Amino acid sequence: MKASDTTQTVLHNLGISSFNEMQRATSSAFETAEGVLLLSPTGSGKTLAFLFPILQQLNPKGNKVQALVLTPSRELALQIEQVWKKMQTGFKVICAYGGHDMPSEINSLKEAPALLVGTPGRIADHLKRKSFDASAIRYFVFDEFDKSLALGFEEDMEYITKQIRPSALRVFVSATASIVIPEFATPKNLTVLNFLKKEESVPAVEMLTVWSNDKDKVKTLFELLCTIGTEQVLIFCNHRESVERTSSLLKEMGIETGIFHGGMEQMQREQALIKFRNGTTQFLVTTDLAARGLDIPDIDHIVHYHLPSTFAEFTHRNGRTARMNKTGTIYLILHESESIPNYVGEAPPAFALTEKNKVPKPSAWGTVYINAGKKEKINKVDIVGFFFQKGKLQKEDIGLIVVKDHNSFIAIRKKAIPSMLKLVRDEKLKGKKFLIMEAR
Repeated sequence: MKASDTTQTVLHNLGISSFNEMQRATSSAFETAEGVLLLSPTGSGKTLAFLFPILQQLNPKGNKVQALVLTPSRELALQIEQVWKKMQTGFKVICAYGGHDMPSEINSLKEAPALLVGTPGRIADHLKRKSFDASAIRYFVFDEFDKSLALGFEEDMEYITKQIRPSALRVFVSATASIVIPEFATPKNLTVLNFLKKEESVPAVEMLTVWSNDKDKVKTLFELLCTIGTEQVLIFCNHRESVERTSSLLKEMGIETGIFHGGMEQMQREQALIKFRNGTTQFLVTTDLAARGLDIPDIDHIVHYHLPSTFAEFTHRNGRTARMNKTGTIYLILHESESIPNYVGEAPPAFALTEKNKVPKPSAWGTVYINAGKKEKINKVDIVGFFFQKGKLQKEDIGLIVVKDHNSFIAIRKKAIPSMLKLVRDEKLKGKKFLIMEAR
């Protein structure tokens, strides 16, 4: 296939008309550079920026791994895998990460993928087990590499780097300029592509301070959520324990929230994000794990229940709102005894809370789970038709549908769920009986 045909096919499959300036510059750099540092804001399309030039250079006759992408989290690894699959490249991809079944990964790697995506710990483990041959890797991408370093993956990253031939193109990707490439990974000549322009790095956001009379700021957070109402809010805490505690206390006060942190099982984390994306969950309490790389569009409000220790994390948290030319509001909940970090400077203007704490109305949406997905030949059209015909739902009753390899999640209006579940209890979807239930 000609390069122009490949370009048009990929653009069509992704539903976009053309590559942006950053993506074009990255493709050009891949052709001549020894190393690339790509700096570009969250939501600007960095994943496609490095995947497309890799696709153009892959050898269809190759029988070894040709490109390796390291990511700090399972979620980001899965997101990259999804973009690659959506591109419909014809080349095999495997995603490897902690918590995934190791024997299954080893078995999959027996027939080497052209593209391998994974977290540093798991990829290092596979190299030590000799699960795959790294000798043919020509492209080595460190995505959000500063986050990988912050999470303590430096030793694994160094080990992996030493297993890859020095001539492989090393690509470092980040959404913040305040980063240092470790000495073990730095190529001799580095081409820097900096798209963190001033007008782009300062999003259309309003930053406000919410002063708390109590050191334990849960009551203030409750009052803030009552004031905000039913718009989507991402609430950042610094520790997993704080996420659990804050969510539990808000629930006692009458506000349902989702939670997201690294201590949860992979399925729990995926479900939490899907429910937040589809509107079932309006408020998500999380650690910095949700600050980068996740596909969570249209977040109206960011709340710093705890301020992070670094400017980089502060920037990434804030980058979850005001994306793609939209606006957003950022709130800092502070007690007068708290010291404001230097990266914030003076406290932003104060935000007045409502005097009447009217608990936000619960979401009108729920999420239904089906234990079948792409591997069972189930797609969105099948699901919609099934719920229309067997579940007697109307078009307006169905929202966002997410179909994964072995399960599917469907946003459905809560009031329609009980009767629909009764109707489909004994029905077959594409000739087979699957578990269909409300996701809790």
